[in-house]
Amino acid sequence: MINKTRLFLLLFLILTNITFAQENSIKEFTSNREGTSLVSPHIQVVPIKDTTTERNYELYIELPEDYSENNNKTYPVLYYTDAMWHLEILSGATEYMLEDVILVGISWQKDINENLKKEIGVHVSRFRDYSFRKSNKPEIQEKYQLGQADKHLDFIRNDVIKYVENTYRTDPNSRTYFGYSMSGEFGAYILLTQPDTFNNYILGSPSIKNEVQYLTELNTKFGPYKASDKSSSLNANVFISYGSLEEEMEPIEEFVSLLKNRRDDGLSVLREVIDGTHQTAFPMTVVRSVAWLSSLMSHVSSNNNEISFWEIPQLNNAYISTTPEDIKDGIPIGKLGVDGGNKEMILKLAQEIADNKHDPFDSFLIAHKGKLIFESYYNKGRINLPHFQASATKAYTCLAIGRAIQLGYLSMEDLNKPLVSFLKDLDPTKFVKGVEKITLHQAMTMRSGIRISKKQSEEIEKNPNQLKGQGQVQAYLEHSAPITATSQSFKYQFDPVLAMQVLDAVVPGSAKDFIKNELLDKMGITNYDWKTDISGLPRSGSGTSMTSRNMVKWGILTANKGKYNGEQLVPEAFINKATYKILYTGDDDIYGGGKDVSNQGYGYYWWSADLKSGKKSYFSRSAQGGGGQYIILIEELDLVIVVTSHENDNSTLQIIAERILPAFIKNIK
Repeated sequence: MINKTRLFLLLFLILTNITFAQENSIKEFTSNREGTSLVSPHIQVVPIKDTTTERNYELYIELPEDYSENNNKTYPVLYYTDAMWHLEILSGATEYMLEDVILVGISWQKDINENLKKEIGVHVSRFRDYSFRKSNKPEIQEKYQLGQADKHLDFIRNDVIKYVENTYRTDPNSRTYFGYSMSGEFGAYILLTQPDTFNNYILGSPSIKNEVQYLTELNTKFGPYKASDKSSSLNANVFISYGSLEEEMEPIEEFVSLLKNRRDDGLSVLREVIDGTHQTAFPMTVVRSVAWLSSLMSHVSSNNNEISFWEIPQLNNAYISTTPEDIKDGIPIGKLGVDGGNKEMILKLAQEIADNKHDPFDSFLIAHKGKLIFESYYNKGRINLPHFQASATKAYTCLAIGRAIQLGYLSMEDLNKPLVSFLKDLDPTKFVKGVEKITLHQAMTMRSGIRISKKQSEEIEKNPNQLKGQGQVQAYLEHSAPITATSQSFKYQFDPVLAMQVLDAVVPGSAKDFIKNELLDKMGITNYDWKTDISGLPRSGSGTSMTSRNMVKWGILTANKGKYNGEQLVPEAFINKATYKILYTGDDDIYGGGKDVSNQGYGYYWWSADLKSGKKSYFSRSAQGGGGQYIILIEELDLVIVVTSHENDNSTLQIIAERILPAFIKNIK
């Protein structure tokens, strides 16, 4: 999100260019204002009839300045209710932050009962159209006919959207609803009844004080989210806000919790608290929400440092490029089809991913012969947004050990030394039997032999102060079952913690500073996150976040046998040992595998497998993270392939074998 200084500047500029802004949006049943004719050279006023109820409305349509000049371009559409209150401030905000959008304001009913109009105001129909329950007071119900949100939604779906999409060049994959106060309540109703009406929902201070229970019932009727059933997802990005001084914020928080508790992978919810009351928070709500909206229409995130990966809205449309932009990050750039690869085959796959015919990728990049030649982003992927790495972190821990060997703090021979020989702060008198059998080599192949039950782990974690520094290793070696030849079999567990402890013990300063100064800085990796473990050391088995382009850098370093930008950062001998098959782990459960993936192996926190294409198999090495993070190296084809996702159930390696390898096998020179 843009910073506060820019927000206030934009707000000032917007407000100085509008004549009114939502002046009476929270005055219910009290306003006597008469409407005035709308006059603007930029806005088309289009009469429209609700074909079911025969009620008459108007649409206020503002097209982008370049609309008539780009006949082949389609545009996202921002629909908003309470049009006369919201029109000018939305127009101003989008002019500064989101130029390429069609604005469609929906008026109140024009041919409303004249007596009601004189008594209440021209906006009187909003109480009927935006409310979804009837009043329990007969006199109120008879007068205002409340609870007709379902009919108004049908009007928007069947008449308004159809008219707009049949008349203008719109992008049906990028429809947004904006509502504030009571029209925000209406937006909540749309989201939980017919969520496919819009892709994005902006619900500013929704007036749902007495409606949370009803919204909960709607959510129950829609059904729980099931990962195996994509139709169970709301498939929406939602921005919800309220003023910090509002009296009715608790129901909004309950509604936010209701949405987040769905655990819906296709639903992104961002909650913002805006300084001010229900009235005064409105202008900033517009600015903040439009800035949010711009972030889901571009593969470049403007808010990567302020909200978490999980709060990032999903892209309405994929970004697919066969000519990656040179953003001066040190990665050589090429062109798909010119510098290798079959352009048509890769584009076909990318479009299928965008159309949700494959795993829900967040990014998919290809480097060939050291050049980035293809780049694409989907869902939560952004070019400058660090993506959580889960267990891919283990591969980075491995390369940090390799860097220590390159600089002489460790040697290749040290890999076979007892782990405890590097850790001088331990108390060996408390060790279980067989601890001396654990070498650094075994710890880095997940064969430490340490066996701690879940109950023991819970007990250990009750005393976090005892786990600081090498106390973490001490606890493992005290509470483990005895280390035996039998226990020193492959087990995917916390062994990377042991390697990080050794790194911290042998390098000057701290492991954190060493990784930054001697590895990340050397590769120009500055936009990342590396969390701290309970020990105080960098986390080693998970806990990092990297941009997809930075993942490409890790891949290039490894593919180049430890050399980056001409400097040998990691010994070639270490790369050859660490990233190739030390163990055969079996083909029963290959993460991301399929019929063409076999012979799975493991090195120093790097996986390997054979990928079959046609009659031939190609050896692959990969860093892998739960949720679908991959750095895949195909040495024979000089390929580095990066994929990020946030869904565990994936078939990425099978897709590589089946769809990507053929695009390069045919182009080998």
